[in-house]
Amino acid sequence: MPASILEEVDGLLDVALTRNTITRLSCPSCGSAHVAQVLGDNGGISYVCTACGHSWS
Repeated sequence: MPASILEEVDGLLDVALTRNTITRLSCPSCGSAHVAQVLGDNGGISYVCTACGHSWS
């Protein structure tokens, strides 16, 4: 068992990189990778760019 949560995250990241399953999300408006996932009013998932303020779902 890992000694810390950081070791666990490192292990999961290694697996993801090996399987090439990491997807990077970028803002469709400005192209920034500074994107936050937010919970919408109806329970859906939306995204907001913290660089330019653009939001989408």
